[in-house]
Amino acid sequence: MVRARFRDMPLPQSIFGETFFLVHVENQASRKPEFPKRMFCYFARLYEKYGVPVYPIVLFSYDKPRNAEPTSHRIIFPDTAVLEFNYQVVQLNRLNWRDFLRQPNPIASALMSKMQVAPEDRPQVKLECLRLLATLRLDPARMQLISGFVDTYLRLNAREEAQFTEQLGTIRASEKEQVMQIVTSWLERGLEQGRLEGQRTEALSLILRQLTRRLGPLVNRTQQQIEQLSLTQLETLGEDLLDFTNEAALQQWFAQQQQD
Repeated sequence: MVRARFRDMPLPQSIFGETFFLVHVENQASRKPEFPKRMFCYFARLYEKYGVPVYPIVLFSYDKPRNAEPTSHRIIFPDTAVLEFNYQVVQLNRLNWRDFLRQPNPIASALMSKMQVAPEDRPQVKLECLRLLATLRLDPARMQLISGFVDTYLRLNAREEAQFTEQLGTIRASEKEQVMQIVTSWLERGLEQGRLEGQRTEALSLILRQLTRRLGPLVNRTQQQIEQLSLTQLETLGEDLLDFTNEAALQQWFAQQQQD
């Protein structure tokens, strides 16, 4: 939700004496029959709470179905229309990614990956998303966030990766270097995540063996609690488990971790 001000369009003053309005953006990842009614309820609550005009927008990000979503919620009787609530709809799976290739907008570079993409176009779309992103010169944090979105929703198989690499070799050297920096950052993050996950798996296996030797077979609930611990928590447990004489002491340790 964003509090904004009209630049050129006159707007009647609100109860606060200001010409502000709220932009409410709702993301919907799946189709829900009752969504128009729910969108109206959100609008009504915001309007009641803040007392300023609310501009409602819905972003539909699911892949299927592709038939058009409703843009309004109505309550109509035979003799009168009691309510006609309208909202703007951005339905990604009905948009063509080619229409956004030249838009210098980081959101467009991310959302292109969720638009209408033919199976044979997937490598090209991923490359075009990264080319657009590379021209925007964002700060590292935003670059990582948006490029991660693209990589997640346009995950290529081995054949598509080969096509992506082939197409990457056809673009200008300056663009290629910038795109390769993004791809390299993905590889580095993937290797780091894999390394940490491997460490966690080894630590979990070792601690389960140590606890079983010290306390005897663990009940399922206790083992599940241990399996949900992070690598840092497992390392702490590895240091503390020598003080445990029974499983009740281990449960006290879990309780202390929750308090901390």
